[in-house]
Amino acid sequence: MKSILEKVDLLEDKLTKLILKQEQLLEENKSLKQKVDLLQNNLSDKETFIEDLEDKYKSLKVANAMVGSKEDKHLTKIKINTLIREIDKCIVQLSE
Repeated sequence: MKSILEKVDLLEDKLTKLILKQEQLLEENKSLKQKVDLLQNNLSDKETFIEDLEDKYKSLKVANAMVGSKEDKHLTKIKINTLIREIDKCIVQLSE
């Protein structure tokens, strides 16, 4: 009889330990889910920030292309002057 009582006590101890372990795991799971949510929100914020930076970069790139450096401005002026001369020649030929 004592053997059965010892087995029941042992089983009860194991069951108690399992219940405690389950509670710990549930708490840990809850904590990890909160952490995942926080990290997903952070990731979403970072992605939005990156998209904003990419848009700003594109805008700056376009602005710099329009402004250009001194060399680019000089080359652009030369090309425009060449085109004006060609247009003038065409007008002269048409008026003859």
